[in-house]
Amino acid sequence: MKVGLHISDFTWDGGAAQLAPRLADIAQRAERGGVDRISVMDHVWQIGHIGPPEHEMLEAYTALGWLAAKTERVKLLTVVTAVVYREPGLLAKAITTLDVLSGGRAILGLGAAWNEDESRGLGLFFPPLKERFERLEEALQIVKQMWSDSEKPYEGKHYQLARTLNSPQALSSPHPPILIGGSGEKKTLRLVAQYADSCNIFAHDPAEAARKLDVLRQRCSEVGRDYDEIEKTAQVRFDLGANGENVNQTVEHLHALAEAGFSQAHGTLLHVSEPGHLDRLASDVIPAAAKF
Repeated sequence: MKVGLHISDFTWDGGAAQLAPRLADIAQRAERGGVDRISVMDHVWQIGHIGPPEHEMLEAYTALGWLAAKTERVKLLTVVTAVVYREPGLLAKAITTLDVLSGGRAILGLGAAWNEDESRGLGLFFPPLKERFERLEEALQIVKQMWSDSEKPYEGKHYQLARTLNSPQALSSPHPPILIGGSGEKKTLRLVAQYADSCNIFAHDPAEAARKLDVLRQRCSEVGRDYDEIEKTAQVRFDLGANGENVNQTVEHLHALAEAGFSQAHGTLLHVSEPGHLDRLASDVIPAAAKF
């Protein structure tokens, strides 16, 4: 099992003036420590279970561009992009640019969006849930067409593109991997089966996460997709304890997820900016997970 780092909290000592060097330092140390991928959130305000909305939040693709310049190996993505925050043609260009400038390390994380408060607050487009899922499916079709040889127009219910030209094309072959966030059984996992290279399932309870994979297997059967082609990513929370007292529990949790069928554990490391925590992830968790 591989381990990914999700950076979701930017309220660090030193304030805004220190965000750039501290973010670069965390990413570089994570890369040296064996992390497979690094992600940020696609939010413009902080979200409730991490902190109040007034806490610091960086725009996702600007932050990923900075991380691309400061790292060499790790894959880079959002967990996950809100489909209605960017027009799909522009999103495909952003991911392509990230892929080209990072040397082929971009992943497109995409979801239907949920944060109405920040959307209304900053005037971002936020239609009803049914429409967001319709737009999500159309966006998936558009990005895949833009990452192909076709420049034909796209005519959808919500999006119309006169020419799907994308130059330069991405370095990743056949295109940057597509990860769909969420585990809704009727809509989200169907879209994973039909369009995605990777799923992203909240995995606090390994048994429930395993059940979601069973549903995904069923959705793959329904659309004629090979279930084994899809990377199974578990969204977790790494709380190793102030002095590492939770390391064994964390490793056991990852082992259970690996047994359930997940090959990637991706999550926030509590206190990532404080001394010792990232080093402990690198020394005690990543090597243990690699054995599963």
